[in-house]
Amino acid sequence: MSSKAEPVPTEPIHLSDDGDLDDVVSTYDVVLADFYADWCGPCQMMEPAIESVAADTDAAVVKVDVDRFQGLASQFGVQGIPALFLFADGENVEQLVGMKSEEQLSNVIDRYTE
Repeated sequence: MSSKAEPVPTEPIHLSDDGDLDDVVSTYDVVLADFYADWCGPCQMMEPAIESVAADTDAAVVKVDVDRFQGLASQFGVQGIPALFLFADGENVEQLVGMKSEEQLSNVIDRYTE
Protein backbone atom coordinates (compact mmCIF):
# COMPACT_ATOMS: atom_id res chain seq x y z
CA MET A 1 0.00 0.00 0.00
CA SER A 2 2.91 2.32 0.71
CA SER A 3 2.81 4.79 -2.13
CA LYS A 4 4.97 7.39 -0.43
CA ALA A 5 8.74 7.38 -0.81
CA GLU A 6 9.61 8.06 2.84
CA PRO A 7 10.64 4.82 4.64
CA VAL A 8 8.66 4.11 7.81
CA PRO A 9 10.76 4.73 10.94
CA THR A 10 11.40 1.70 13.15
CA GLU A 11 11.33 3.72 16.37
CA PRO A 12 8.60 5.99 17.76
CA ILE A 13 8.79 9.63 16.69
CA HIS A 14 8.56 11.98 19.67
CA LEU A 15 6.52 15.03 18.78
CA SER A 16 8.50 18.23 19.21
CA ASP A 17 6.03 20.79 17.81
CA ASP A 18 2.23 20.99 17.43
CA GLY A 19 2.46 21.01 13.64
CA ASP A 20 4.63 17.90 13.56
CA LEU A 21 1.62 15.59 13.93
CA ASP A 22 0.14 16.87 10.66
CA ASP A 23 3.54 16.45 9.01
CA VAL A 24 3.87 12.83 10.17
CA VAL A 25 0.30 11.99 9.16
CA SER A 26 0.83 13.48 5.70
CA THR A 27 4.24 11.79 5.24
CA TYR A 28 3.32 8.18 6.03
CA ASP A 29 0.41 6.03 4.79
CA VAL A 30 -0.44 4.65 8.24
CA VAL A 31 0.34 6.44 11.52
CA LEU A 32 -0.37 5.41 15.10
CA ALA A 33 -0.48 8.45 17.40
CA ASP A 34 0.07 7.54 21.06
CA PHE A 35 -1.23 10.25 23.41
CA TYR A 36 0.52 9.57 26.72
CA ALA A 37 2.07 11.16 29.83
CA ASP A 38 5.28 10.26 31.64
CA TRP A 39 3.39 9.93 34.96
CA CYS A 40 0.80 7.50 33.51
CA GLY A 41 1.38 3.94 34.75
CA PRO A 42 -0.60 2.22 31.96
CA CYS A 43 1.27 4.35 29.39
CA GLN A 44 4.60 3.17 30.84
CA MET A 45 3.45 -0.46 30.80
CA MET A 46 2.42 -0.12 27.14
CA GLU A 47 5.77 1.36 26.06
CA PRO A 48 7.33 -2.01 25.04
CA ALA A 49 4.27 -2.77 22.88
CA ILE A 50 4.45 0.70 21.29
CA GLU A 51 8.15 0.23 20.51
CA SER A 52 7.51 -3.24 19.03
CA VAL A 53 4.70 -1.91 16.85
CA ALA A 54 7.04 0.80 15.56
CA ALA A 55 9.73 -1.78 14.78
CA ASP A 56 7.55 -4.58 13.42
CA THR A 57 4.68 -2.98 11.46
CA ASP A 58 4.37 -0.76 8.41
CA ALA A 59 2.95 2.07 10.53
CA ALA A 60 4.84 5.12 11.73
CA VAL A 61 4.36 5.64 15.48
CA VAL A 62 4.29 9.14 16.93
CA LYS A 63 4.31 9.87 20.68
CA VAL A 64 2.27 12.88 21.84
CA ASP A 65 2.90 14.02 25.43
CA VAL A 66 -0.49 15.31 26.64
CA ASP A 67 1.13 17.54 29.27
CA ARG A 68 3.26 19.29 26.65
CA PHE A 69 0.66 19.28 23.86
CA GLN A 70 -2.58 20.01 25.72
CA GLY A 71 -4.01 21.76 22.67
CA LEU A 72 -3.62 18.66 20.50
CA ALA A 73 -5.06 16.45 23.24
CA SER A 74 -8.06 18.78 23.44
CA GLN A 75 -8.40 18.90 19.65
CA PHE A 76 -8.66 15.10 19.56
CA GLY A 77 -10.97 14.94 22.56
CA VAL A 78 -8.53 12.98 24.70
CA GLN A 79 -10.11 12.47 28.12
CA GLY A 80 -8.19 9.41 29.26
CA ILE A 81 -4.76 8.03 28.49
CA PRO A 82 -3.30 6.08 26.93
CA ALA A 83 -5.31 7.17 23.91
CA LEU A 84 -4.28 5.94 20.49
CA PHE A 85 -5.41 7.28 17.14
CA LEU A 86 -4.77 5.47 13.89
CA PHE A 87 -4.52 7.47 10.70
CA ALA A 88 -4.65 5.88 7.25
CA ASP A 89 -4.07 8.01 4.16
CA GLY A 90 -4.36 11.15 6.28
CA GLU A 91 -7.72 10.23 7.84
CA ASN A 92 -8.37 9.35 11.50
CA VAL A 93 -9.80 5.84 11.10
CA GLU A 94 -9.58 4.27 14.58
CA GLN A 95 -9.45 5.42 18.20
CA LEU A 96 -8.40 3.18 21.09
CA VAL A 97 -8.45 4.18 24.76
CA GLY A 98 -6.77 2.33 27.59
CA MET A 99 -4.11 -0.35 27.69
CA LYS A 100 -3.79 -2.44 24.56
CA SER A 101 -1.49 -5.37 23.86
CA GLU A 102 1.03 -5.44 21.06
CA GLU A 103 -1.19 -8.02 19.32
CA GLN A 104 -4.27 -5.79 19.57
CA LEU A 105 -2.37 -2.82 18.16
CA SER A 106 -0.82 -4.88 15.35
CA ASN A 107 -4.20 -6.33 14.39
CA VAL A 108 -5.74 -2.85 14.05
CA ILE A 109 -2.76 -1.59 12.04
CA ASP A 110 -2.78 -4.68 9.78
CA ARG A 111 -6.30 -3.80 8.61
CA TYR A 112 -4.87 -0.68 6.97
CA THR A 113 -1.43 -1.85 5.85
CA GLU A 114 -2.24 -5.11 4.06
